[in-house]
Amino acid sequence: MEDLPELCITHILSYTSTPVDACKFSLVSKAFRSAAESDLVWDRFFPSDLSSIVSPSSFPSSYSKKALYFALSDCPTIIDQGRKSFQLEKLTGNKCYMLSARDLSVIWGDTSQYWEWTTLPESRFQEVAALRAVCWFDISGRINALALSSNNHYAAFLVFKMIDARGFHFDPVVLSVGILGGNSSTKNVCLDPNLEDNELDERFRGLQRPYLRRDGWLEIEMGGFFNSGLEEDEVQMRVAETTSNWWKSGFVLEGIEVRPKHV
Repeated sequence: MEDLPELCITHILSYTSTPVDACKFSLVSKAFRSAAESDLVWDRFFPSDLSSIVSPSSFPSSYSKKALYFALSDCPTIIDQGRKSFQLEKLTGNKCYMLSARDLSVIWGDTSQYWEWTTLPESRFQEVAALRAVCWFDISGRINALALSSNNHYAAFLVFKMIDARGFHFDPVVLSVGILGGNSSTKNVCLDPNLEDNELDERFRGLQRPYLRRDGWLEIEMGGFFNSGLEEDEVQMRVAETTSNWWKSGFVLEGIEVRPKHV
């Protein structure tokens, strides 16, 4: 195959390889490296609707397609007037989104007595929602399935911090993900990772807890779904604790991330 003209190698790679394959082929020989790094190959790894998601002016025009691919997969790009972020999954090129706190429905979120909209230097967004005190803890969001990569399993993740949190040890928090008007998956979780077992009753035993992300935020998986890409479904995600009537505080909301899940 190495004896083939470079243009032929380029066309073959553009139809058969993944981003991981392209990186591996670039190590084979000089001819393969040139072909595997060409714009023709890397252009096929982008979603077909990329230009409608991310403005071409967001990155230097001098970027090669490979450089643009890694820019979009290494760091999130803020879109939709700061209400969402977009990223490519590095291994596959599939689409990932995070809905910011401002893009979610936060019950009592516009009442300063209960929630404070503030800035944090570690947040990708201009604002986060910091919980002052509520007994009715209820956050939800939606994303259109057609915005996601088709024929893929996805999962939604709540991204947040707990700073001197109180009140989350009385009742488990309920997480749900599903198609609006259709089936949904629901589970109880322990949202505060700082709670000790001796502070909790038997309803919390064995419940999922959040873990620390590389960016310093906490995350917990809310649930998953398969996106066929054939239906214009609305995927609805919800976080709620509305049964205990205990006041809760110290929760800081970054957003809900929807990204591919490999099963």
